Amino acid sequence: MDERPDRAPDGGPARGPELREPDLPRTAKQRPKALRTGWTTGTCASAAARAAALHLVTGEPQPWVEVALPSGRRVTFAVERSAELRPGRTEAVVVKDAGDDPDVTHGSHLTATVSWRDEPGIELHGGVGVGVVTRPGLGLEVGGPAINPVPRAMISRAVGEVVDVAARGVDVTISVPDGEKRARKTTNARLGIIGGISILGTTGIVRPFSTASWRASVEQAVSVAAAQGAPAVVLCTGGRTEKGAMELLPALPEVCFVEVGDFTGAALRRAVEHGVGRVVFVGMVGKLTKLASGVLMTHYTRSKVDTSVLADVTRAVGGPESVAAEVAVANTARHAYELWDAAGLLPAAGAELCHRVADVLERFTDRRVTAEAALVDFTGRTVIALHSGDGGLLP
Repeated sequence: MDERPDRAPDGGPARGPELREPDLPRTAKQRPKALRTGWTTGTCASAAARAAALHLVTGEPQPWVEVALPSGRRVTFAVERSAELRPGRTEAVVVKDAGDDPDVTHGSHLTATVSWRDEPGIELHGGVGVGVVTRPGLGLEVGGPAINPVPRAMISRAVGEVVDVAARGVDVTISVPDGEKRARKTTNARLGIIGGISILGTTGIVRPFSTASWRASVEQAVSVAAAQGAPAVVLCTGGRTEKGAMELLPALPEVCFVEVGDFTGAALRRAVEHGVGRVVFVGMVGKLTKLASGVLMTHYTRSKVDTSVLADVTRAVGGPESVAAEVAVANTARHAYELWDAAGLLPAAGAELCHRVADVLERFTDRRVTAEAALVDFTGRTVIALHSGDGGLLP
């Protein structure tokens, strides 16, 4: 857990809640039995490439192949299909098993086509269903395939263990037949990856319900926005709030909008790292309450809504003590929201809540980011209140 006491600009005690960013466990909830790990697209691509290379060298299809993970551990994969397409060109398929992770690429047919080339070395290409990088900020060459550095190294090693590439070269093409369709369920298009999925993985292993990939996608989205020269990043808690935010800020390009989920702290750190000077947070009352409480990682297993904060907000806007007392014992943040609405306090209390959220975001970044916040209703489309400030983006 990252707990930051923070200091006021004059060096005195913190003005506002303690800033906290709790760690999230590997699995978001307890289960009666262990969840099954799986394999990344990068690992499966490397296994398919090795199988195709072995078929090319030996002339025989391989029912099983063994490849090395980045850790050095070696694992064995069944080969779904291996065929000689023509003399000097082979193809092999490994089916991705994501274990118990809800991965959109589970069941994908990672396909590697390997052929001889005139020059020594390995040339890696993206085929059908592998996305093409069209924007900077991803750490990959614009115009090249969306195959990340670790999978590239794994594929090169897998093939290099079969072929002496210093003496004879090979072309390796990775494809995923239904990759373009699967990519529609990802944020690839938003990030500038067009036409298919990404070949990903840093450890080679998919941890079930791991938050690492989600956190990484948030950080990557901020990096891409920064690389486009975005004037700000707009952090949204989910799909509904993102649509509302886009309607609220129609002048901003799509790349500015990041579905941040629970990882506000990670997004803010990446914004500071890339010099993004303005952040807008758009969310519903529950997430805003957690942020106003100083909690920057807001998953339900690691933080709860503190209704005493909402009671304090009620008092701050001149609400009757009777309403503040009701809000203090509200069942949920939504219940408090309804109490505000019934008492005619919702616009003022919402604005005060947004002000507190913006202050927390700025404090978390040591004031290197100027923050704004907007409270939307439970459809995500209607703005209830906001805090903008001088020169802000919010209307």
